[in-house]
Amino acid sequence: MRLLLTWLINAAALMALPYLMHSVSVDNLGAALVAALVLGLVNTVIRPVLVVLTLPVTFVSLGLFILVINALLFWLVAHLVAGFHVAGFWSAFLAAILYSVISWALSTLLLNKDGNP
Repeated sequence: MRLLLTWLINAAALMALPYLMHSVSVDNLGAALVAALVLGLVNTVIRPVLVVLTLPVTFVSLGLFILVINALLFWLVAHLVAGFHVAGFWSAFLAAILYSVISWALSTLLLNKDGNP
């Protein structure tokens, strides 16, 4: 149940992004659900590998390179999912940050501290 609610929270965060940034568009709720699912899978499978491979750069940049990795993965998902569009890298950079903040805020409001809805 918690996984389903987290997926819906992330889809809602994606649906909110076009209202905050004109360079991001989500055509419909179905596209947001698919994009949230693909983004979750990419962050689970590909992101840890990229973080390990870029560890020296991340260390030298004091961890700020993680933001670049997040932006690249967000941009990648926008290219993979029909109905979810991001204008460019810098739009993806800012959108990834906003997406994280929105999904964190919604998760904090809707999920209890023990992780149950």
